[in-house]
Amino acid sequence: MSSILGTYARKNISFKEGKGTFLYTENGDKYLDWVAGIATNILGHCHPHVVRAIQDQSKKLIHVSNAFIIKEAESLAKRLTDNTFADKVFFCNSGAESVEGSIKIVRKYFHKIGKPEKNRIISFSGAFHGRTLAALFLANNKSHTEGFGPKVDGFDQVAFADHEGLKKAINKNTAAIIAEPLQGEGGVKILPDYCLKGLREICDKNRILLVLDCVQTSFRTGTLLGFEYSDISPDICCVAKGFGNGFPIGAILLTNEVSKGMSQGSHGSTFGNNLLACAAAHAVLDIVLAKGFFEEVKTKGEYFDKELKKLKSSFPKIIEEVRGINFIKGLKLKVDNNNFMSKLMERKLLVVKASENCIRLFPSLLSTTEELDMGLEIVKKVCEEYRD
Repeated sequence: MSSILGTYARKNISFKEGKGTFLYTENGDKYLDWVAGIATNILGHCHPHVVRAIQDQSKKLIHVSNAFIIKEAESLAKRLTDNTFADKVFFCNSGAESVEGSIKIVRKYFHKIGKPEKNRIISFSGAFHGRTLAALFLANNKSHTEGFGPKVDGFDQVAFADHEGLKKAINKNTAAIIAEPLQGEGGVKILPDYCLKGLREICDKNRILLVLDCVQTSFRTGTLLGFEYSDISPDICCVAKGFGNGFPIGAILLTNEVSKGMSQGSHGSTFGNNLLACAAAHAVLDIVLAKGFFEEVKTKGEYFDKELKKLKSSFPKIIEEVRGINFIKGLKLKVDNNNFMSKLMERKLLVVKASENCIRLFPSLLSTTEELDMGLEIVKKVCEEYRD
């Protein structure tokens, strides 16, 4: 019996090595990995530039208290503010921590400007914002909150992308709206461009804040943060996952205006700003900010989308819908998604499930066309099994 708490339904398989888009078991079996640590390994496994950056930093200094200036964190924050809407950055260790911190920042901002009654945040149904207590009740997924009462108050919810319902839900206590540009756990559903712009307009009209949870969407949509295609900016953005390519790191990006409520002692993170995480994130940014990187992601993403839609056309009784954008894709199935995933795994392709009977596909952004074709062929063969 395992000594690890049984909070995961783990597959009976273990990997000893990863390279690029592939994972290798103890006995040498090779799997094409489209789970990617759940959207985390954006550059594949053990990218040499990231590995080297972590190794080099580990020989100098691993951790130092935030009581001192950490130049590596200062330079990382500067790169992020230079390349995004943000003026300030707070580093933490995960996406859930970035969401929790954002909740505090929203409430403290309105307290600072003399409106403490504005302390409620509206989310969309189907959202996933992490597993910490407040984040659970913010997303309000009953299967996740059951047994963890009493309910954490301060959150309201409307149907996914329901702007009319959203307008009605806003009241004198509303402080912010939080949304994922693309709901991953919720079924790989995109908030369309007009919807993101509409959220910004609603927030501006009601003088409330817009928080975008880009923990899963960053990079994979073909832009740095996952919402830039809409040509709007949030007040706060939560990021994590791909920024460390597998090394734990999270961050809150925010504007100067919203940051003014956060004074010394108002928030903290022992391992936020740790030097190994900063080294990993710097290495990731070296690659993704290089000229032409996201253009190539979009080109390959369009190819991936086109080929997945061909499969849908060929197997309309199995694949109901192709969802997502570029390298964050989903297949809504007409057959059981658990069974479909098992058949893919038997053929050495790893994917992860989502709500609405979907499976999520997270190839490395550095996947070659040949590697994409390899996975697509496996999906095709599994579809053929059902048809036969």
